[in-house]
Amino acid sequence: MRRFALATLVLGLFLPLLASAPANAQATRTWVSGVGDDANPCSRTAPCKTFAGAISKTAAGGEINCLDPGGFGAVTVTKSMTISCEAGTAGVLVSGTNGIIFSGAATDYLFLKGLDIEGLGTGINGILFNTGGFLHVEDCVIRRFTGSGILVQAATATGVEVTRTTLFSNGNGSTGAGIRLAPGAGGSTKAALDRVIADRNTFGIAADASAGSVNLSIDNSTASSSTLAGIIGTAGGANTSRVMVMRATVSNNGTGLQNAGGTTNVRVGSSQITGNTTGVSGTVNSYTTNQLDGNTSDGTLSPIAMH
Repeated sequence: MRRFALATLVLGLFLPLLASAPANAQATRTWVSGVGDDANPCSRTAPCKTFAGAISKTAAGGEINCLDPGGFGAVTVTKSMTISCEAGTAGVLVSGTNGIIFSGAATDYLFLKGLDIEGLGTGINGILFNTGGFLHVEDCVIRRFTGSGILVQAATATGVEVTRTTLFSNGNGSTGAGIRLAPGAGGSTKAALDRVIADRNTFGIAADASAGSVNLSIDNSTASSSTLAGIIGTAGGANTSRVMVMRATVSNNGTGLQNAGGTTNVRVGSSQITGNTTGVSGTVNSYTTNQLDGNTSDGTLSPIAMH
């Protein structure tokens, strides 16, 4: 009788632990839905409501997917993660704050696909890269932030890739950009942009090496209707800013292409620079395959030999 009572007691102690184990486990893939609930386990049959609700239930290196359209809210990512939504509008709507913050370890990555990130004219930055290893943004729309659509300010060696993405109406008229690469002290950013549209931002695309170095490649992209400059490179101290622009349309900006000084090298090829108040400003090196015409003041390209 005593043995039976002891066994019953032990079983009673362990059953709650066994029952709670699955609830605490993190899944490799989780799901959100416009009609989900963050109290759910974020499975496909019981999805969460927000990215913030799902991320705590998603393992490092895992993936959050969207079952259907919805507004999934701001989120801070502190580990390697994929957020991929192709089932309709995956909205991140914020006011007075940042949309998505990446604050991972130096070896972590963040992969974002299919998001509609809206700042309502008061949001700070659409995507803020504070710390981490690599950021990939694909098939996204980021608009109406007072800072930048994408701001990279990590003070370590980072990589950035942006493809098939639109940055619209970001910045406050004097600062901010569609995409601003501004690594912190001692940091460096290597970035590749392909099929990016930067439209009606303060700066379209900015390589700002004031505190850390930037190496930026832009291909098959458009920088248009920027208040100040469509594409700009600048550097400070011993830092370098290298900007390569190929097959781009740079039109209707205050300045089309600008080298704003420091150890900055801006190179352009097979691109059209037209309709700007100033076509090019500062030393901009040309592969002689460009069309610089139709600006209020074209400025001067410095020809360089093809290699």
